[in-house]
Amino acid sequence: MTQANISLETNDFFQFEADFVESLRCIPMQVRLKLDTCGVKLKLEHWHRFSEADREQLTQLQCGDRASTVAYTAYVQALVHRVQGAPASTLAIDPHPPWHNGEVIPDDVQAQAQAEGAQIGLEQWRSLRPLQRFALIKLSRPSHENRNFYPALVEFGLVSL
Repeated sequence: MTQANISLETNDFFQFEADFVESLRCIPMQVRLKLDTCGVKLKLEHWHRFSEADREQLTQLQCGDRASTVAYTAYVQALVHRVQGAPASTLAIDPHPPWHNGEVIPDDVQAQAQAEGAQIGLEQWRSLRPLQRFALIKLSRPSHENRNFYPALVEFGLVSL
């Protein structure tokens, strides 16, 4: 089974990422969530300079509790230092990130859904896992290419084709 066929439950790759998961040419949402969790600003140019094994390792390593977050941060920073000679920039870590809040649908998500002719209800938002909410938040940002937003809505069962 290729990575592109791995289910969301086993490795947390989304179907809308299938066109790049096998090669890991883009940073998958699960890694982006880990980076936001540990406060590391990883550039796509860094990602491309990592070996395939390094990229794969970043998808596999945990980053949930304090100890794993510290370890993940150190691993990422060591990789970046190796490829660019200096550590990556750091970001402020939100102690209450919006993807953990099932009670409030962010305005950008609602606006992007409306632009796509969809509506997300609070019960639907609550039913999503934090990684799914994170993906919708990232895919709805005005500065982001939003082409995967609607496929994500379909994949998460929020709209039907």
